[in-house]
Amino acid sequence: MKITFVLPAVNMHGGIRSTASLAEHLIKRGHEVLAVCPARRPPRLRRQVKSLLKGEGWVPYIKQQPSHFDHIDVPLKVLDRFRPITDADLPDADIVVATWWETAEWVAKLSERKGAKVYFIRHHEVHDYLPKQRAAATYRLPLHKVTISQWLVDLMRTEYGDSQVSLVPNSVNPKNFYAPPRGKQSPPTVGLLYSPLYWKGCDISIKAFNLAAHQVPNLKMIAFGFRSPTAELPLPPGTEFFQNPPQDKIKDIYASCDVWLCGSWSEGFHRPPLEAMACRCPVVSTQVGGPMDMIEQGVNGYLAPTGDYTALADYLVRVLTLSDEAWRTMSDAAYTRATAYTWDDAAELCEAAFNTAIERRQRGDFSSRDNAILEKVST
Repeated sequence: MKITFVLPAVNMHGGIRSTASLAEHLIKRGHEVLAVCPARRPPRLRRQVKSLLKGEGWVPYIKQQPSHFDHIDVPLKVLDRFRPITDADLPDADIVVATWWETAEWVAKLSERKGAKVYFIRHHEVHDYLPKQRAAATYRLPLHKVTISQWLVDLMRTEYGDSQVSLVPNSVNPKNFYAPPRGKQSPPTVGLLYSPLYWKGCDISIKAFNLAAHQVPNLKMIAFGFRSPTAELPLPPGTEFFQNPPQDKIKDIYASCDVWLCGSWSEGFHRPPLEAMACRCPVVSTQVGGPMDMIEQGVNGYLAPTGDYTALADYLVRVLTLSDEAWRTMSDAAYTRATAYTWDDAAELCEAAFNTAIERRQRGDFSSRDNAILEKVST
């Protein structure tokens, strides 16, 4: 197949890593793959003014950031500026894939020559900092949907009426995320991905950690994130924090933890728990995205209701106070679950999903009546 991935931008975010890995393994299966994106959007005037008022100076414009496409053999075409991608920017192909709500609008407008249209959905992008109604409307566009967690499959059916969604979960690269068998740390250590975004639930995670610290002496937190901690959301005293660490160091952060903590309110998948498990770290998480598909209660970690920091704390204590032998058993179970499903498996599932998209187009599943939705989305 000739496959084109349409991206909003390329960077070091987890969704771009997953798309790049999937594209790379589709090429290994003999497909011809191209990734296309516009140049980065220039900083908005509001952001520039805010930066100046804070004394941080003018925000520089970098046309293209470092990304997970930089060191792999997947062709990447970056446009000269930020603008919608059109027919003129893309080759004729068998499949064209939107990877973000805004790119779904672009792909829906493409001619049939660009391929059967697929919407690869990595999260339910209806956040307050986005045009929520416009983003939500893209989930009703006449595109074959592919998602990365059973939660998203169910959501597309119950909220958007689509019962023909394909599931292609994320995997991890064992060359990037691995650790030898080990015992518990001294001092006991909890790991965390730090983010000020409200739906990432760092406030919930920090409350859980603080509660657990009353029962586990000398409890330590280690965290990393793209942004430094804010005054509104400080990390616990003594936290070892790494801002935007080198990619080859992240596995060492996971491997230095006894348990990885996720307090998110919502996740399409959320890669860090899976990456931590590949590095032999059990996970305690709220019931979101990927963790719901990966975690077997009491075997490789624990799941708690969203927002329930008391339950998260109880599960943290339960893992942290295991005997060394019992902890090793849970650690090995986390590793086994994370490595049982590979990117080759994901590429095979993705190939089947793309074939389904082609078959649906041939059957005429997406009628001209459906395309009327596009006009509402675009205005």
